[in-house]
Amino acid sequence: MSAEEKIEIHRGLKGVYFERSSTTFIDGKAGELRYRGYSIHDLAEQSSFEETAYLLLHGELPSASQLANFDAALKAARQLPAEIITIITTLKAAHPMDVMRTCVSALAAFDPQATDNSIDATRAKGVRLASQIPMIVGAHDAIRKGKPLPQADLSLSHAAHFLAMITGRKPSADAAQLMDRDLILHAEHGSNASSFAARVVIGTEANLHGAMTAAIAALAGPAHGGAAEDVMRMAQEIGEPEHAAAYVRVKRAAGEAVTGFGHRVYRTEDPRARHMRDGVERLSLEMGEPKWFAILQAVVDAMKPYSRFGVNVNVDFYSGVIYYLNGIAPDLFVPIFAVGRVPGWTVQCMEQLQNNILIRPLTLYDGPELRPYIPLAQR
Repeated sequence: MSAEEKIEIHRGLKGVYFERSSTTFIDGKAGELRYRGYSIHDLAEQSSFEETAYLLLHGELPSASQLANFDAALKAARQLPAEIITIITTLKAAHPMDVMRTCVSALAAFDPQATDNSIDATRAKGVRLASQIPMIVGAHDAIRKGKPLPQADLSLSHAAHFLAMITGRKPSADAAQLMDRDLILHAEHGSNASSFAARVVIGTEANLHGAMTAAIAALAGPAHGGAAEDVMRMAQEIGEPEHAAAYVRVKRAAGEAVTGFGHRVYRTEDPRARHMRDGVERLSLEMGEPKWFAILQAVVDAMKPYSRFGVNVNVDFYSGVIYYLNGIAPDLFVPIFAVGRVPGWTVQCMEQLQNNILIRPLTLYDGPELRPYIPLAQR
């Protein structure tokens, strides 16, 4: 191959722009994240999941009446067909992400707009899935514990309702607000692995349920969605704040990553992390278990020498402890991520459909040269 023909390989498509998007702006060097032009800091501190989801799906912040109608649509979808409950019961021993993936795929059979890939229908299906996916998580958790199915409580916000389903109790205002913030922070994040998977599938003109199924499958992989669960496991292993520095030294000496640090995009602190940090500090004090926040901060201090190499804390570093303090089972940590990400997956699919092209990258062949076929009898 001549110098002119040299092909540059971008493994993992790193640094490759494959499409334009008007949804999410990310500056990895500055540590900046915006949804539709609005800073994640303003949204996390002042918005709600319902309002943020509307913003992502419609492109603008809603008026009071638009938000009320959107909230009503979300609440109207807090129900699952009996056949889905049967599937959940059959799969009750499976991991929650496997149950979610299977049920979302099956829901296509019950959605009247399943095969309609118009933008309006895709948006409407995304709204329904935004409510149905939390219902799947809640129903599965109840069934596997032998408890009654959670009933839709239309008096609760999206975040409060989800938290009530998986904890079995109506959350405090602070706990509900923290879950709301968590869902906002996870709602959308550009062309990450699961969103790209959704785009690839919807780009074949499959339906939204198929694209969402692929996204859930991608998120279930520990390299994408497993950090929150791993951080809580790490905190428990460390046990006390004074053990954190030694833990980090051993990890780094062995060439192992410290979970919850580093991000494919951000070279400084993940801009979402500060909002979860404030929440876990407050919640750990409220729950009378301040040591968990102290352990996390001790790990952050021990990792400071590595920040100059772009290894900084990410959003999932604090999420796991928040879930743990709410009494949420560790295998629900990734499903919570999925519950928040539904609007993001939906808008990624909408953007793909609006200017669709089949996503078909190339691989550079480096196998054997042309070889003669040898008949089986001569081998």
